[in-house]
Amino acid sequence: MRKNAVEQLSEYLAGQGLRSTTQRDQILQVFISAGRHLSAEELYLRVKKPHPGIGYATVYRTLKLLAEAGLADERRFEDGFTRYEYKASDDHHDHLICTKCGAIIEFENERIEALQQDVARKNHFLVQNHKLELYGLCGDCRKKNR
Repeated sequence: MRKNAVEQLSEYLAGQGLRSTTQRDQILQVFISAGRHLSAEELYLRVKKPHPGIGYATVYRTLKLLAEAGLADERRFEDGFTRYEYKASDDHHDHLICTKCGAIIEFENERIEALQQDVARKNHFLVQNHKLELYGLCGDCRKKNR
């Protein structure tokens, strides 16, 4: 069973010789509650409302620590922005990215995963990690284009 996020962060920080702080915990809570992919700037804007004393640099550094601690995945989509997503579990998922509005839709598909493994096996290749990103127009943007 996975530890809760605050415990996991505290253990990681202790192992790195760093201390847990209230600001880091507050940033983590806002990050988790966002429930979406966020850039450092987007997270900062969300954090500064309830916690105006937390600066951008602290948010940025904390996001990096969350990624190092295994609590966040760093994603770079075609728009050039680095975004982070909360890694609630070790389950794998892929992304549909709208090129017009920037919406990011997560999905899981066992058939795609099996097909990827089949292709790797046929080529004597061991997959250690992968990501699938499909770019196009989301349903809302497609409706607007009609």
